[in-house]
Amino acid sequence: MKAPRTARRPGPLTRVTRDARPFLRARTGTVLRLAGWSLLEFVQTFLGGYGVARALDHGFLAGRPLTGLLWLAVAAVAVLPAQLATRGVFGRLADLVEPLRDGLVRRAVSRALVGALAHPTDTTARSLSQVTHQSEIARDGWAGLVLTLRSFVFTVAGAVAGLLALEPGLLLFVLPPLALGAALFLATLVPMAARQRDYLTADEAYAAHAGRTAADLRDIAAAGAADRTVTESRELADAQVRAARSLARWSGVRVVALAVCGRFPPLLLLLGAPWLLRNGLTPGALVGALTYLTQALAPAVQALMTMLSTVGGRLLVVLDRFTDAPPPPAEDGDAGDAGHGQVQGHDGHDRGAPPRRNAPVAELDAVTFAYGPAAHPVLDRLSLTVAPGEHLAVVGPSGSGKSTLAAVLAGVETPGSGSVRWLGRPVRAADATSVRVLLPQHAYVFTGSLRDNLCYLRPDAGDRELAATVDALGLEPLLTRLGSLDALVEPDRLSQGERQLVALGRAHLAAPPLIVLDEATSRLDPAAETRAELAFAALPSALVVVAHRLSSARRADRILVMDGPRTRCGTSAELLRTSALYRDLAGLWEPDESLRENGRLPDGRSEAPSNGSSNGSSNGVVHGGGVKSTPPPSPV
Repeated sequence: MKAPRTARRPGPLTRVTRDARPFLRARTGTVLRLAGWSLLEFVQTFLGGYGVARALDHGFLAGRPLTGLLWLAVAAVAVLPAQLATRGVFGRLADLVEPLRDGLVRRAVSRALVGALAHPTDTTARSLSQVTHQSEIARDGWAGLVLTLRSFVFTVAGAVAGLLALEPGLLLFVLPPLALGAALFLATLVPMAARQRDYLTADEAYAAHAGRTAADLRDIAAAGAADRTVTESRELADAQVRAARSLARWSGVRVVALAVCGRFPPLLLLLGAPWLLRNGLTPGALVGALTYLTQALAPAVQALMTMLSTVGGRLLVVLDRFTDAPPPPAEDGDAGDAGHGQVQGHDGHDRGAPPRRNAPVAELDAVTFAYGPAAHPVLDRLSLTVAPGEHLAVVGPSGSGKSTLAAVLAGVETPGSGSVRWLGRPVRAADATSVRVLLPQHAYVFTGSLRDNLCYLRPDAGDRELAATVDALGLEPLLTRLGSLDALVEPDRLSQGERQLVALGRAHLAAPPLIVLDEATSRLDPAAETRAELAFAALPSALVVVAHRLSSARRADRILVMDGPRTRCGTSAELLRTSALYRDLAGLWEPDESLRENGRLPDGRSEAPSNGSSNGSSNGVVHGGGVKSTPPPSPV
């Protein structure tokens, strides 16, 4: 039985073109404005040869030198508007070049993050090369290609229009060598692209090997593996040299194509000049045609082919490497999900199941997490459910695992055992941006407008939604100082509190089902913190706050007290009765008389004397209500 034929993967040019169409379609206005400025270059080219021809035929050869000088002046003056067009062209060029580079960097970073989340043990240096080296190659190559291709199109159009105006028969001597050279040049595109891809692959392999070697130098020396490492380095370097030499050989073929296009048309025209002159071609038209060929067509063709031969193939290969889809997140049962079989929740849904209706926003089921195989678990068989719209505060001493819990809940860290579910189905990296937002203590603000920073997770947000977020979080002073939403934000000029407010505004505007604030308000004053948390509490999202102030915890529906693997959850009133740690954190050493039961506290501790004086073992101060207070032993 014949095996089914697998679909052939599209070539690199097809893949790049597929991604380029929507990019260019979104910038149609920029392309049209660029073409508008380039029309001046068309006029300059046309008048350059046509003016010379008319100056000879109707001026100098006809005995009218003044007319000849006027035609030459017209050809010379046509250069001035073309120089003005250069400024307009470069102004529009930035609108095409910079978005390309930014998009490529975002794509490479997204691929790296998704791959790291899906396969934490299988990371490479490929994305580093793409973000730093290859994105700059693409940026510079795209800018050069746009400028050269634009100049070629309008210069050739002006020259062809001029030759038609002088004598259509001239095209018989110009077009054949141009077509032959272009065909030869096009024939080198595919092999050149393949050689360029081989070179970049070898470059990435050598960079990855160098990175691993630098990180493992001590182990290499200890294991006596220096000779083997040197051999591997030499083999990778030799592969890179072979790819470079193969690329150079194909570049020689392109030199031949360039000579055919640029040198043969003027030579053929000179050889055919006697026949053309006998058949009615004027001397001025012949000189004008040579002017077009030597001053316009030949330089334009040479510039285009040089650009394509040196940059075009490399640009195609680099862009093709960015068209690869990000690695898909590992499903249960995949080899990359080591230590886990096919995990199903209590509801019977596996990872691929759609979200359950009215399912909890986030669930932890017997989750255990430790930083290393032999380390004590930070989370030990923790089970937790966060309902839609619920406000949960997490408190505990420093180092008790609050940030770890936030990272596991947000899908940033993978537990060693147990399961994490969002909306009723196990966590998948592909769902991260649509399900949750995690804000750490150190807020991320980038150089750009305030609007761009706030809309980073919601690019489609309108002015009304932005105004609501600004009002809810108290961003008006910052907005007033900057002047407008479109004013430039420089992170170094913002205070830590202002950075946190901007990051909070970004999360508030996105409003995903789950918002996790890991001490994200620590730099705000109490009033600003209260306003921010009330704004988030008003959203339909579930809110999990790692609290550093007890006032923040008391605003929550429930409070989770963490002391390493020991946890207790309840309302503030319940925890004051049942959790000694929570009372310590709240500054309450003992409950009042109404909470005493037979001389012992609900958590089993013996009550301290309440006779209005302190004994030698107590550092607290007795207050009139029978409650002894002391500062908390450690920050929340």
